[in-house]
Amino acid sequence: MFRNGKLFLPPPRDGSDLKELFKRQAAAGAGRPLGEDGFPAGPWTPELLAEAISQIDSNPVGIDLRTVQLWFQENDKGISTANIRWLARIFGCDDPVATSEWQMELSAAQSRLSAKRREWKRAGSSVAQEFPDPALTATFDDETDSPAELTRDTDAKGPRRRFSLARKSEAFFGHGSPLNLPASVFAGISALGFLSFIIGIHNVKYGRADGIVKQVGFLWAANWTFVFMVFLPLFLAFVSELVTSWKQEERSKLVRSGNQDENCHAWEHIIDALSYSFWAVFLICLLFAGIFQWIGVCFIPLMKGGGNYATDWGSIAIVRPEIVSVPVAIGFTGLAYLYMCLCFHLFFAGLILLYAVIDDFSKIGETLKNRQEMDFQRNLDDAGFKVMRWVFRCTVLGVLIATVMKLQSSYLASNGTNILTWLVRDLSSALYERADASNSFSYRMPTHYSSLLIAISTCFVFLYGAIRLRIGSQFRAPLWKMSAVVALLLVSYLLVDAFSGFSILLGLGVLLAIYGLIDPGLGRGRASELGNDQSVS
Repeated sequence: MFRNGKLFLPPPRDGSDLKELFKRQAAAGAGRPLGEDGFPAGPWTPELLAEAISQIDSNPVGIDLRTVQLWFQENDKGISTANIRWLARIFGCDDPVATSEWQMELSAAQSRLSAKRREWKRAGSSVAQEFPDPALTATFDDETDSPAELTRDTDAKGPRRRFSLARKSEAFFGHGSPLNLPASVFAGISALGFLSFIIGIHNVKYGRADGIVKQVGFLWAANWTFVFMVFLPLFLAFVSELVTSWKQEERSKLVRSGNQDENCHAWEHIIDALSYSFWAVFLICLLFAGIFQWIGVCFIPLMKGGGNYATDWGSIAIVRPEIVSVPVAIGFTGLAYLYMCLCFHLFFAGLILLYAVIDDFSKIGETLKNRQEMDFQRNLDDAGFKVMRWVFRCTVLGVLIATVMKLQSSYLASNGTNILTWLVRDLSSALYERADASNSFSYRMPTHYSSLLIAISTCFVFLYGAIRLRIGSQFRAPLWKMSAVVALLLVSYLLVDAFSGFSILLGLGVLLAIYGLIDPGLGRGRASELGNDQSVS
């Protein structure tokens, strides 16, 4: 039956709920214009249906594609009252009578879907926790938040799910603007910098027993200023950008292009499976990187006046009590170490999320590996390389963080008066073949160990991505360049303060790292993409 040049199917009135009814009508292409041969044009897709609704004259605001995508997915979401009206216009082929009939049928199907939700909830089964209260259906239909989260956060009388550190950590990266998390970290270190200025330890020098006068002010500590003001905020921004784009766009696009059924809760299941890793990272960062390290490096030396650790801004009260008192130093260092351990929890949580994206992409690629279409394979390779570029950026920043931490630790044990002159002296000693004096003191350096953990963890994620991601032959050369840059950065990290002139290798690695952050394809990736675009056109 045809009306207004479109395929018309009358309301079935068979007692189907909204999901069942919509699935059949979309598959039949109800409301689609006839093809040139006079036959139905085929089923609806989310893109076609969203475009058709947006072209209705009385609907000036249109409709979001992601909202329509939710209708096609196997989930528990209904359709809002406003959108039922536009959907009735489509299925009714712009005929007033047919549109009215379809609007009544869709509204009745919506009520049947709500009744099913009410029965599931009343039964108290585990499935019931995944569906919102019917009273909230009209409010939260077509929203992007998962029904499980809405039930947990809004229904005070219903069953509440236990706290999930994995979900909360992922929410820091995947919800809102990618700028939120980096701005929070930058604001925290800025506040600590102001506090250090107020209490007078932002620019502090002390005379070591061998006569070397060293700069140990808080604002001169590269492992605090450069790490938490530059490298870590960039790292968090890149991870947030990747997670957000993968979860909201790239994942569903890849699955749909492979004609696979998309599970809207698949990403949440992946995050839940990594819950143990998030808890392990949180406890290690809080207990060992934060509390225990602060007690051993700062609290005990400040209280007892000793310890085989290099003097820095945290322990300057021992040698120069006229600048800052011991109680003030204990309070400031405690606050700084708490901030540090929370920031490094975010860092390792970011690595876990990078691993999750890589693993998710790899599994999707495995299910679609039998597709032989050239365009599909090219899209799959492009998606894999796009993920790999973000992983490479994050790896570069992770190794740079580890390098700066080791640099600061090595400087405190060196004969340099500040970290800049120390690096310049090392460079000049290599260029002019001047033998530099050896270090006069040997200290315990826990930062060497923690920086090594950061470097190894970051490089592991990069190696895992290089192995698991599907990278086409046109991207092999950029991938080898990325690997070479990461290897050079890792070697320069390991050789910090190992010989005179290490700063030359370090400077070369930093220059390549900066270029890699700007152009992660290292020249060839962009050219390959342009070539692909030209071949398509």
